[in-house]
Amino acid sequence: QFRNFKIIYRRYAGLYFCICVDVNDNNLAYLEAIHNFVEVLNEYFHNVCELDLVFNFYKVYTVVDEMFLAGEIRETSQTKVLKQLLMLQSLE
Repeated sequence: QFRNFKIIYRRYAGLYFCICVDVNDNNLAYLEAIHNFVEVLNEYFHNVCELDLVFNFYKVYTVVDEMFLAGEIRETSQTKVLKQLLMLQSLE
């Protein structure tokens, strides 16, 4: 717990994914959101690793923008997120 927030985190292969949420928010929902986020990253980068996140941080921010809006879970469908990401990638 940190001030009026709590930090929810999950470890995947040496990487820690953290989310800071309100004290009253559901832990399991955000643990599932982290898991969903990691699965999307894994599909998008084809077996994601730390270097993918470091050298392609702008793509990671794009994934965050597709999945979260104003700190709330926006989209939970991995297929919809990946479809949107591929469409955005084709515009580059």
